[in-house]
Amino acid sequence: MTLAVDLLLGARHSGRPLTALPDEARPRTPGAAYAIQDAVAARLGAIGGWKVGAKSGSSEPTCAPLPAALILRSPQRFAPGRFALNGVEAELAFTLSRDLPPRLQPYGVADLEASVATMHPAIEIVDSRFVDLGAVDALSVLADFQSNGALVVGNGVALPHAFNTSTQEVALDIDGARVVESRGSNPAGDVLCLLAWLANHAAARNGGLRRGDVVTTGSWTGMRFVASGTRVEAAFAGVGGVDVGF
Repeated sequence: MTLAVDLLLGARHSGRPLTALPDEARPRTPGAAYAIQDAVAARLGAIGGWKVGAKSGSSEPTCAPLPAALILRSPQRFAPGRFALNGVEAELAFTLSRDLPPRLQPYGVADLEASVATMHPAIEIVDSRFVDLGAVDALSVLADFQSNGALVVGNGVALPHAFNTSTQEVALDIDGARVVESRGSNPAGDVLCLLAWLANHAAARNGGLRRGDVVTTGSWTGMRFVASGTRVEAAFAGVGGVDVGF
């Protein structure tokens, strides 16, 4: 594990991406990938939140901690070359109002509904410590914080009493042109179920989620890659918008 941690940290600090982790350093299980995440995170500074997502409503979710230094407020402008990939995904993020420590009874959706302080529009910047994401095994990508580069978060609103993922609308504009307009398009289905899964995962893994954590819950618009000089805006109906420029 030490070799994987050193290589991933080296790629972060040098800006020189890896072709792949050496065979002997690759994680073979999700647990091993999460252990690499934790070791890298411990050397990056304070954790300010998490990302969680799933490929479908029936798929096992995956997650990664987010360094506090990489959770940023909208509007945000990034210098040319800040990221290797400039991938963008429109997401919904949630700020927690209380700690969710380990307990005997698993956390459910109702517990998380009662634990959300605010809901936010967000754009995750997708970046990688690997040259070619498509050529890297899924567990190595998971170990690399599931390709998180940064998270840009818009202003928050209270969680609506009848929030429904299936009817939530989203729009994504690139340089003023509408490229995505959809409803209920998070592939995981109910994002509050993702929050509950993460609360139980974190309780078993590292003492649980904490008050003030920002949790983002996966893409509603797919991933788009943009060039330097591009402006990206995402808007969630009834929630608000977020604005990023490269």
